[in-house]
Amino acid sequence: MLNVAIVGPGLVGSALIQQLVAHSQSSRFGRLPIAVIGIINSKKMAVSSTPFAVGDLSEWKTKILGSTATAADLIQFASSLAALKGPTAVVDCTSSDAIAELYPLWLSKGLHVVTPNKKAFSNDISLFRKIQNLTASPTGPSIYHEATVGAGLPVLSTLNDLVSTGDKIVKVEGIFSGTLSYLFNNFSIPGATQKFSECVAVAKASGYTEPDPRDDLNGMDVARKVTILGRVAGYELSTNTLPVENIVPEELRSVSTADEFMTRLPEFDEHFKKLNDEALASGSVLRYVGMVDGVNNQSSVKLARYPLDHPFASLKGSDNIIAFTTERFPNPLIVQGAGAGAAVTAFGIFADLIKVCERFDISSAKI
Repeated sequence: MLNVAIVGPGLVGSALIQQLVAHSQSSRFGRLPIAVIGIINSKKMAVSSTPFAVGDLSEWKTKILGSTATAADLIQFASSLAALKGPTAVVDCTSSDAIAELYPLWLSKGLHVVTPNKKAFSNDISLFRKIQNLTASPTGPSIYHEATVGAGLPVLSTLNDLVSTGDKIVKVEGIFSGTLSYLFNNFSIPGATQKFSECVAVAKASGYTEPDPRDDLNGMDVARKVTILGRVAGYELSTNTLPVENIVPEELRSVSTADEFMTRLPEFDEHFKKLNDEALASGSVLRYVGMVDGVNNQSSVKLARYPLDHPFASLKGSDNIIAFTTERFPNPLIVQGAGAGAAVTAFGIFADLIKVCERFDISSAKI
């Protein structure tokens, strides 16, 4: 059996628990026995030598991290997990830099790591290299992070397959932000009448943006994803040196609150209208894209024009789209679909847990 310990059971972690509960009650469990034995949040933690009961997991806030739980201590949590019988995967569902720094410690204790947290793979490259070294052995601890780019979409697995089979990566280009996808899919299309500030307001009210939309519009989330893709492709990209176009108007970057930003954003509608009108006049639309181009050293994150017949121009809703141009795929291999949301992100994590099971031949027969 693969023991699973969840760090940060928020929206994504809770969705994963629901999926693992359903899995435990299905016929698939015999072939892929994956069970939750540990949960830790910012205040409390619990570790069990046997799987938590389905009923307890369904009400984990009170029945697992209730009054009987102990005070949260990530170091002790990892030590308790390492002492358990059988393989254990730690699932980090946070976006914490400090927790990402603990991955080498967890791996050194023989724990597998599965995570949607982008920090370990896009912060200083020394941490990325340390993780690579600790997971180099085919029989040692492993790390999977498919959900760091595109949530549940098979983006990193596709890129890994291309690299592992010796294909030459020419370019990886895509719309990696569900928020920015939604904004420009609605703002920059022929016949659209909404002003840019109105599109942002609708996106914020619909829950597509961060509480402060500037955290989406500054491009740093896309920059992290491009950095991860570049490093997996073999390039030493860094968010510190990657050219990133911040589309937040300069005068609004330092305003103190999100409310003030939203109030003043209409002042710049004419600026965005001009950009859009120029694109439409040339038979194009605006899309916010990230690009890995190590061949020409032209990796970037920017607002760009695409002709109306380009796959990026026909994207709908908040979908992501990623195009891999390689020596074998000169006509790009395209992955498209929902790239955000708790359920699809949890699916990406769950699929990675299955990879751990399959890699180490973990089945009910091994229990």
